[in-house]
Amino acid sequence: MSVSWRAPGRVNLIGEHTDYNEGFALPFAIEQGCTATVSTRTDAQLVVRSVQQDEPITVAPADLAPRAGGWAGYALGVAWALREDGRDVPGLTIELDSDVPVGSGLSSSAALVCSVATAVNDLLELGLDADALLALTRRTENDFVGAPTGGMDQLAALRSVADHALFCDMRSLATEAVHIALDGLRVLVIDTRAEHRHASGEYRRRREGCEAAARALGIRALRDLGPDDLDSALARLDEDELRRYVRHVVTKDERVLRTVELLRAGDTAAIGPLLTASQASMRDDFQITIPELDVAADTLVEAGALGARMTGGGFGGCVIGLVPTELVEAAGAAVEAAYARAGFRPPASFVAHPAAGARRIGA
Repeated sequence: MSVSWRAPGRVNLIGEHTDYNEGFALPFAIEQGCTATVSTRTDAQLVVRSVQQDEPITVAPADLAPRAGGWAGYALGVAWALREDGRDVPGLTIELDSDVPVGSGLSSSAALVCSVATAVNDLLELGLDADALLALTRRTENDFVGAPTGGMDQLAALRSVADHALFCDMRSLATEAVHIALDGLRVLVIDTRAEHRHASGEYRRRREGCEAAARALGIRALRDLGPDDLDSALARLDEDELRRYVRHVVTKDERVLRTVELLRAGDTAAIGPLLTASQASMRDDFQITIPELDVAADTLVEAGALGARMTGGGFGGCVIGLVPTELVEAAGAAVEAAYARAGFRPPASFVAHPAAGARRIGA
């Protein structure tokens, strides 16, 4: 017997690096995703195959250990986390097929982990509910793979609703589907195709910096600072780096909340300036952009986008622009021309449609 589940990648409309600060984020799932087909075996081995990889990986469940398995670790970590929770995991064959661009900041890893977790849950009739699946997938990435993600990507992959963004409270893990009215507008995604530069270490540095700032301010997380608290909080910090991080997180949380208000009111066009302000914060305060990201965002606005910003962890990946439908083709061409002038690698682009979260494929 086998089952297949597909989990999507995601675009984060607004709210970068707020998740591990227990703040707010507003991602939406995209149509690109990962499909995991899982079947039981007659032996006790775990075999992971991928259409995108040349060689399968075979591991005995008892030999699973954190930081092992390479690309297959995102699948093997699901079995490891289940075993750590005291559940029996039989021999399994896990077959993967993903069309989320790797390294693009569109959460290909969460799509993989969530597709495997939901398929294994279904196949083995584990009865894990939404909260348990979220905990399982976060443990897989955090504790087995060793990626310090904050949980937003897994929420988006598991709980997204078609035609909606997912308003995430990263403290309570409560979510709300917020309709995105895109009449006359499109979300254009520019994949810079730039190699991620020091992404893992820099991500960790910023997370640790935010945690250090919260300790210095005597609060649980930067989520606990509101805009009225910002000036006094900044005055209490000695390091400019920490002040920049705090300013980014506090103002970003406020922009997320304002974006949600505008979407609830059906005024999607009005969120454009918030996207552009978010890009400036990530460039100047959090300092996670690179020239390819900056050029793409600036060019989209010059070409008529109502707003544009990088999406994802930074140091590479994608830029999104809220673009009038009739300008989408010209805006993409403008970015291509700007990249050619700058000597950058040619970008890729596509229009993102808010999609559903993880779902079973086939009978």
